[in-house]
Amino acid sequence: MPLTLSQRILRVILPFCAGYFFSYLMRTINAVISPELTRELSLSAADLGLLTSTYFFSFALAQIPVGIALDRFGARRVASALLLVASAGALLFAAGHSLTTLAIARALIGLGVAACLMAGLKGFMDWFDLKFQPSLTGIIMACGAMGALTTSIPVTLALPILGWRGVFVVSGALALAVALITWWVVPDRHTGGKPLTWADAWAGVGQVFRAKSFWRFAPQSAMFTGCFMALQGLWVVPWLMNVNLVSRDVAAQHLFAMSLGMLAGQLGIAALLARWHDKISPYQVMQTGLALMMLCEALSVLGIGSSMLLWAVWSFSAAAGSQMYGVVANQFPRELAGRATTAINLMAFIGAFCLQWGLGIAVDSLRASGMAAAPAFQASFTAMLILQLAAYLWMLRTVK
Repeated sequence: MPLTLSQRILRVILPFCAGYFFSYLMRTINAVISPELTRELSLSAADLGLLTSTYFFSFALAQIPVGIALDRFGARRVASALLLVASAGALLFAAGHSLTTLAIARALIGLGVAACLMAGLKGFMDWFDLKFQPSLTGIIMACGAMGALTTSIPVTLALPILGWRGVFVVSGALALAVALITWWVVPDRHTGGKPLTWADAWAGVGQVFRAKSFWRFAPQSAMFTGCFMALQGLWVVPWLMNVNLVSRDVAAQHLFAMSLGMLAGQLGIAALLARWHDKISPYQVMQTGLALMMLCEALSVLGIGSSMLLWAVWSFSAAAGSQMYGVVANQFPRELAGRATTAINLMAFIGAFCLQWGLGIAVDSLRASGMAAAPAFQASFTAMLILQLAAYLWMLRTVK
């Protein structure tokens, strides 16, 4: 029996949005607890970058298998099963006392949430018409922004009460709850077609990676979406504390403002494309937003303007990058949707892993050469901005 609109909202949109809320909470939480981790474990910048980026590493490794699984088994089964892994990872992180244990736990969390966004996008494509996809992408991304909001001031306030270990115990319980809700509530989509074989599944992966349309957006995904995750998930707080010389509490307020900016950007994009989808393309929104993102980064490096306003606008403009998933998915047949979106997401998380760890290495190397902390961060961020500009020019050159 076909689902009504209200049933699709309750049984498809809300569960997947809850999953992505948790995914984003786990992605950004280390930015808030980084001072505690650094102090308790005596971590260097490179150690902290490696620890936090293991989330992105395992997430990236999972993307192609996740894409195959989504197209073969469906969004409900994949998302709920992996969220159980995320729950176990969060509990292991809470119990960890060494860098190795925490890195393994962080990697399990990354693996466990690897399908949250992609499962939502796959579920939306299964249950909603194509014209609704840009707006639905904005909605689920807005739920991610709400997860980021939760890891700013609320988690900062909870730390004196629960400690960072207690926060991860609560996170593990939340992941378990979302997994059970997804399993019991989300319906399966039966197309009636021939079941996807493993051979066909891998052939589809090859089709995606051989397509020129995929490689038009791969560098952009790595350098912009990856940059956003690397900075919001870790390096914004050390930047603010070392370059802008603010306290950790004030840095948390910046994170809160950034999350509000991201939320406003995603909701604004959803409303814009819902109203003007016949006049404004998702690619045009993405092109404009990423240019504004680079401008904000340049002003931050130069020390021009209010840091809180700049980072809020940066997050607002970075929201445009989420339209990349729909743009890429629309280049392929619907039966390849899971593999196409996870392939481009793989590029984003490879970029996030490399940038998050690489920035730590760059800062440590420059400081070891005698440079002070602030100029070391500024030089490292400038190098990242140059790479972004190259990716942006590639996107403009290859997209008509």
